[in-house]
Amino acid sequence: MFIDHSKIYVKAGDGGAGCLSFHTEKYVTNGGPDGGDGGNGGNVVFVASSKLTSLQNFRFKHKFVAEDGVKGGDRKMYGRSGADLVIGVPVGTVIRDLETGKIVADFTEDGQKIIAAKGGKGGLGNMHYANSVRQAPQFATPGLPGEEHNLGVELKLIADCGLVGFPNAGKSTLLSVMTRAKPKIADYPFTTLEPVLGVVNDYEHSYVIADIPGIIENAHEGAGLGHDFLRHIERTRLLIHVVDVSAQDGREPLDDFEAINRELAEFNKELSERPQIVVANKCDSASEEAIAKFVEGVKAMGYEDIFVVSAAGRIGIKELTAKVTELVSKLPPTLLHDDAENGEVVYNFEEVKKYDIVIHDGIYEVTGAWIKTIFNSTNFEDTESLNFFERTLESSGIIADLKKAGIKEGDTVKICELEFDYYD
Repeated sequence: MFIDHSKIYVKAGDGGAGCLSFHTEKYVTNGGPDGGDGGNGGNVVFVASSKLTSLQNFRFKHKFVAEDGVKGGDRKMYGRSGADLVIGVPVGTVIRDLETGKIVADFTEDGQKIIAAKGGKGGLGNMHYANSVRQAPQFATPGLPGEEHNLGVELKLIADCGLVGFPNAGKSTLLSVMTRAKPKIADYPFTTLEPVLGVVNDYEHSYVIADIPGIIENAHEGAGLGHDFLRHIERTRLLIHVVDVSAQDGREPLDDFEAINRELAEFNKELSERPQIVVANKCDSASEEAIAKFVEGVKAMGYEDIFVVSAAGRIGIKELTAKVTELVSKLPPTLLHDDAENGEVVYNFEEVKKYDIVIHDGIYEVTGAWIKTIFNSTNFEDTESLNFFERTLESSGIIADLKKAGIKEGDTVKICELEFDYYD
């Protein structure tokens, strides 16, 4: 089965906690703090590979979690960082943040990689908090949580030309005679159930043609297979529009031609402006009158590159291929979603707020995973740890935001299970 879209959840590893420890050895009664730092959490990394052709790896697995960092140890030992989780995707894959709808990455070259979720930073051991006044700090900081995102993964084939047309118009046969591709061919609609790629190589120029299946009337609304496969046309530089001019099934060729173009425009307006070669196929089964009527009608619509061919009979294929080669060699690449430089890129998701302030029943509650992590790392029975917590509230901007929210002296502040009265 050809899988070209999926929804997944990615979670980077959490940072390991810093260690609370004091040096102990024989004849040393008051050793100093020696708690080491926790390791960083592993990243979730996507890498494009030309060896992959579909999103088959996402068919049954939709949750991807990187390794957590290891907790720091005593004797100033650092915890090991979590291993990155590397996920391979085909070239042509687009990754979208489902919460914002924005494009996160667009893989256009083999080996291109991005960090989709950054691992959490490891916590600091208590050895970092010792000074001339605080000689025995009774606290260490926990590791920060890794980023997590719900992502849409979508494959859009990168092909120079896209074969479009109604089912049974002869697209698969045309692809097979223009290239060395071997698509499934039969005399009934929807023989092709997945995009098929073929390569034209005339020694001077080489380019890729894709047979795009499933386009019928109302395809842009999900009719037939069009909703699944129209996306693969968006990257093509040139459209080869194949029409059955024999009208053996009672259809009107001009009506079919106009219907397909309407579907392309409804799906993506830019597709209606994409350069297009019109192929009047199955000419050996059509009357001269029918062919002439079609050619004249298409020319009246403003299309100039029209070829009368028979893919099955190998009629007009050489001339058609020569024209396609000429146009492809001149046309610029299709504009992709972003112009980021190739290579390793860290794409910035919208920064998640460290905390939120919610007011209910006169109580100012500070919520969020970050503030919960800080709260859980605080030893409220230790004066130094409590002072550190208070300084964190100030330095993080929580106190300033409480003032902006209208807090007054004597009002109640709630952080996790802790409630206290606010005084400036």
